[in-house]
Amino acid sequence: MTKILEYVNAFVWGIPALVLILGVGLYITLRTGFVQFRLFPRAVRMFFSRLSGKNQQQGTVSSFQALCTALAATVGTGNLAGVAGAIAIGGPGAIFWMWVCGFIGMATKYAEATLAVHCRVRDQRGELVGGPMYMIRHGMGERWHWLAACYSFFGVVAAFGVGNATQINAVVGGINQAVMSFGGRETTFGNLLMGAILAVLIASMLLGGMRRIGLIAERLVPFASAAYLLLGILVLVARADALGDAFSAIFHGAFTPQAVTGGAVGSLFSVLRIGVSRGVFTNEAGMGTASIAHASAQVDHPAEQGLMGIMEVFLDTVVICTMTALVILVSGIPIPYGEDVGVILTTQAFSSVCGNWVSVVIALALCCFAIATVLGWGLYGARCAQYLFGDHVWKRFVILQSVTVVLGAVLKTGTVWLLSETVNGLMAIPNLIVLAALSPELARLTKQYKHNLAKKSAKGGTYEDFHQCQPLRTVAHAKVPPHGGAGAKSGQDHLSPEYRPAGSAHT
Repeated sequence: MTKILEYVNAFVWGIPALVLILGVGLYITLRTGFVQFRLFPRAVRMFFSRLSGKNQQQGTVSSFQALCTALAATVGTGNLAGVAGAIAIGGPGAIFWMWVCGFIGMATKYAEATLAVHCRVRDQRGELVGGPMYMIRHGMGERWHWLAACYSFFGVVAAFGVGNATQINAVVGGINQAVMSFGGRETTFGNLLMGAILAVLIASMLLGGMRRIGLIAERLVPFASAAYLLLGILVLVARADALGDAFSAIFHGAFTPQAVTGGAVGSLFSVLRIGVSRGVFTNEAGMGTASIAHASAQVDHPAEQGLMGIMEVFLDTVVICTMTALVILVSGIPIPYGEDVGVILTTQAFSSVCGNWVSVVIALALCCFAIATVLGWGLYGARCAQYLFGDHVWKRFVILQSVTVVLGAVLKTGTVWLLSETVNGLMAIPNLIVLAALSPELARLTKQYKHNLAKKSAKGGTYEDFHQCQPLRTVAHAKVPPHGGAGAKSGQDHLSPEYRPAGSAHT
């Protein structure tokens, strides 16, 4: 069984899939006029404005809370362990291609967030819900409903594995590592106890719905990320004389890896493949999952949340992943090229500069990121289950998630990881299809947003003036069908006529 899963996993995450993800990202980049570069300054200004609490809107969650929820599921073990593995397998040059993947992914994530807000509906709890399944359902017509159901099914399965059991396993491992550094030891009872405590905590968070998840993510993610970045800055300051060599190794190794790795990594194609695959793994651009969180934000134009999607990839890949890579490269520790090392290499890099005490800090940071990932993926899985079975499934899903937390704390998760990672990759197919299909609508929304920006600038208007001038096609009061979920057959979607795209059912 494991061998079959390994074969399927290698195919799903193989070269064709990566080419498809990057190809759609490049297509969106061209279709929107390089939106990730042209609107990046505004995205940065909006990010700091929302970070400071200015211009917040009242809705299901604020724009910044939606961003933090998306980052909660994105920032995690990939930023610490994934980057270390990329350098070891592909050499420092893999980081360059990870950056390239990140900049392309910024356009993809912009599209996902923008279209998710544009195609969202309101459920019976009064919360705004959206994501690829709603984009497919309300953007591509009735004959494509099966594709939305497939995405939701894949999302439910992945939420129990990649988004839960494997993350909890990492949390327990991190806590045990910290305990053992003080002379303690790992026990089955201790793991079970940690699993039970984490299950209660996570269940209480998820039962509060999107509002509570957004509030927790707003506090947890910035704190954990800032603490990790501060520690990284301390290392870079202490090894400032090695920064030039680190960047040289990255750029030189991107095209001539054998010169940097001593021949251990001698293929440019291998370096490119590793950099791109780890980039997709860490920022999840193309998976469509983050759009589920972004869809809940109350904004005045869909493209506004699209800008937060740009910042999500930038912060995850360009900022946090780069920090990890530079710390490893400037630390001076020997890198075992050709071996798929994990967070151990990252911990050794920090410890070589700051001392052994930092291993406890790294373990705790890994725990915070992993818990945040469980929280974010818990939302994604619940939304997918809600789409398939209706609003009433939320509490039942949370109970199953809690049971999985306990199991993840005491069981080995190798097979679970393979299965959930495979279906996680399969989620990209429906998402990329709908992104390509709705690219004309995305281009229209982007053009409209740019026009309104120019209009505001010409009039010298205020922030409030700008957000009073544009019409939106999103219907805030649409309802999810109350019986059987949105995936079931229903005679009426409760959407007003002006929302329906041409060619869809009930026009």
